[in-house]
Amino acid sequence: MPLPAATTLRVDDAGRIAYLDILRGFALLGMIVVHFHDHSTEPGGIDDSIRTFIWRFVESKAHGTFALLFGAGFAIQLRRAEARGAPFASVYLRRLAALAAFGFAAHAFFGFNVLLGYAVWGVPLLLIRRWSTPTLLIVAVLSALSISLFHLSYQRYLTSTGGPDAVATVYGARQAEAVSVNDGLEAAEAQESYGVLFAARLRHMAWFHAQPFFFMPGGTLALFIAGLLLIRHRVFEDPAAHRRLLYGFAAFGLVSWAVDIWLLDLIGVQTTLGLLRDQWLTFTYVSVALLIMALRPAVVPHLRVFANAGRMALTNYLIQIAAVDLLFSGYAVGLGKIRPLYGIVVAVPLFALEALFSTLWLQRFRFGPAEWLWRSLTYGERQPMRRTPTAVPPATISTSSPDRSA
Repeated sequence: MPLPAATTLRVDDAGRIAYLDILRGFALLGMIVVHFHDHSTEPGGIDDSIRTFIWRFVESKAHGTFALLFGAGFAIQLRRAEARGAPFASVYLRRLAALAAFGFAAHAFFGFNVLLGYAVWGVPLLLIRRWSTPTLLIVAVLSALSISLFHLSYQRYLTSTGGPDAVATVYGARQAEAVSVNDGLEAAEAQESYGVLFAARLRHMAWFHAQPFFFMPGGTLALFIAGLLLIRHRVFEDPAAHRRLLYGFAAFGLVSWAVDIWLLDLIGVQTTLGLLRDQWLTFTYVSVALLIMALRPAVVPHLRVFANAGRMALTNYLIQIAAVDLLFSGYAVGLGKIRPLYGIVVAVPLFALEALFSTLWLQRFRFGPAEWLWRSLTYGERQPMRRTPTAVPPATISTSSPDRSA
């Protein structure tokens, strides 16, 4: 099913959908908070409350927002290509290959694996891009269930072929291997040689990318599809016209989060097989943010620093993971574990610096450094970097609704 042409877009003066960049900026803030949270202690008191808050309200939701926006970005690229009558598949696959290169580097050099997963699960999105909305919703549900369905099927197979103890034996061995690999990586992070750490990360990558969960789409593809459908049905372009849908989306996310966090334990149910999960609170955050920005447009210009950070999302993400690695690994600063309160105190100013850097950079350049390299690799030639003298700085966001391309 072809994507409809853009209509009432809420855009900035560079012709981008401002809401998407703002949401990316907020997701970046959440991610840096989570990165520091991952290196925090559990001392109790207010620190324990901070850890619980981040776990329940931020962790996995920031990454979920990024995944949803990745699907939205895919849909916008497809719509632009169709409007120009330009080939899409070859350019998109080169774009994913370049993202995979970034992902390999991010995992090998800094220990973060998200980007490579995005590159992998971006490929099926190309194959299903024209499927009908009901069919895509079914695919999203199956994707969300995939890991649980795999384990149920595998456990049944083990039981039927190896007897009742086979499941415990096989899964126990896999758990022991995972503990050994991760303990080795943690020990390498604590020592002072980067060469030793790099070798440990390569070993971890070899293990990680051979695990069954890496070959299951899980929530990633489901969120990609959600973003694609929000663009297909013009929800990002005109949220106010889709209030009922966004209210339902927000309610579903909140109910899923509450069921996964609290209700399952109360009623004695172990799992909903991934169909209802706390990560779906992402839907609530995105829906509420869109409604606020659409119904209170006066707030949008005040969020331009988030939009600028979001325009350089890849650059800022790479800066974040490099900074976290330098601060906490033994080969550099070697902070080890810090109090959750200190993590917040450091993470928020670091994001503010990223937003300031993005604003200043984009006043002179069209893309962030990593975005420029990504684009150049995609098209196989050096892309223009500097702004033309007549270009309007991207920090200016309009809430008008001209008929312009996203």
